[in-house]
Amino acid sequence: MRVIAGIARGVPLAAPRGRGTRPITDRVKETLFGILGDRVPGARVLDLYAGSGSIGIEALSRGAASADFVERERGALAIVRSNLERTHLENDARVHGKDVERYLATASDGPWDLVILDPPYEARAMVAPLRALVSHLMPGAQVVIKHFWRTELPEIGGLTMTRQRRFGETMLTFLAMEDA
Repeated sequence: MRVIAGIARGVPLAAPRGRGTRPITDRVKETLFGILGDRVPGARVLDLYAGSGSIGIEALSRGAASADFVERERGALAIVRSNLERTHLENDARVHGKDVERYLATASDGPWDLVILDPPYEARAMVAPLRALVSHLMPGAQVVIKHFWRTELPEIGGLTMTRQRRFGETMLTFLAMEDA
């Protein structure tokens, strides 16, 4: 796993050990950022269920203004911090060691333009975080969820599905925040 483009291009990234996290493949990450394109430079990014931090780090490398990483597992938090240091992107990042729902209930870091979720569980468990997230988004914000391709995502008021892209068993679902 590595940074694909931008100022940290080619820097290898560490991944947490074990089955608790499923790092995004370079192919999926490259397609994700190809689709996001011009939305990334200058964006305020929120990487939920950050794992290794690979997605938020890629956004920073490609010119995002800032990134918040939320991860509750201590081992993964250490990897996120290490990866930020190895890419020299730590000055534009904040790492939060909290459960996603608890973080969103008290978050004062937003609003965000781009949010990436790579949750470790089924879509029904995402309803509360997605509902809480809506109040922290800029009008027109983009939300991307990486999930198992057969999982049907819940409908959340304020978010409209704009695109889906499948890679084997992995699906990327793109949602847009309605304009105010």
